[in-house]
Amino acid sequence: MKRFYKDVAVESAQGGFRLTLDGRPIRTQGGAPQVVPTRGLAGAMAEEWRAQGAEIDPRSFALRDLADFAIDHVVPDPATSAARLLPYAETDTLCYRADPDEPLYRRQQELWEPLLLAIEARHGLRLDRVSGIVHRPQPVETLGRLRAVLETLDPFTLAALETLTNLAASLTVGLLALEPDADPDALFAASNCEQDWQAELWGWEWQAEEDRARRLESFRKAYEFAQLARSA
Repeated sequence: MKRFYKDVAVESAQGGFRLTLDGRPIRTQGGAPQVVPTRGLAGAMAEEWRAQGAEIDPRSFALRDLADFAIDHVVPDPATSAARLLPYAETDTLCYRADPDEPLYRRQQELWEPLLLAIEARHGLRLDRVSGIVHRPQPVETLGRLRAVLETLDPFTLAALETLTNLAASLTVGLLALEPDADPDALFAASNCEQDWQAELWGWEWQAEEDRARRLESFRKAYEFAQLARSA
């Protein structure tokens, strides 16, 4: 699609801030007014539009797509969004380790244990660790506590958390990425520990390396979105 606008602006709107293209407000992909909670997020979304050349690249609107998802799919029913996230606690990558006598176990212990301890301390819960791939349900009290945590999050944070958690296959990593002082690259590397370990042993296959880079960039954008959505 050819670029069809010249001016991109941010203005106040009922409930937050919106973008305009040549004075016309943008709507979401679902047709709703595209109003976001902070000027900072609106400004970053505006930069996505300003960065377009003569041709618009639909793949370069990560923040816009997250905002549209939040408005069209999370705002109408935040409880359903929270419910989609809770099963990730049952299969959290960080809770499933190699056997203790395997070298990979030591890497997992080094990268994962501090993160699990941090989330346990932050939210007052306990996560069971497992060696092997046999599923073990998490304590009912833990799931109840995590459900309560998820239900406190606003729709824009929930939208970011869905992306973060899905990419990491870990609700622990997703929740930690919401912290203001989070290191998204380190958190993504922790969640990608097993793939990175295999690549160290056998070398990277180019498609796997490109896929990792793409997922990391998506993780960074979701982290950026979460931070911007909660700061003025």
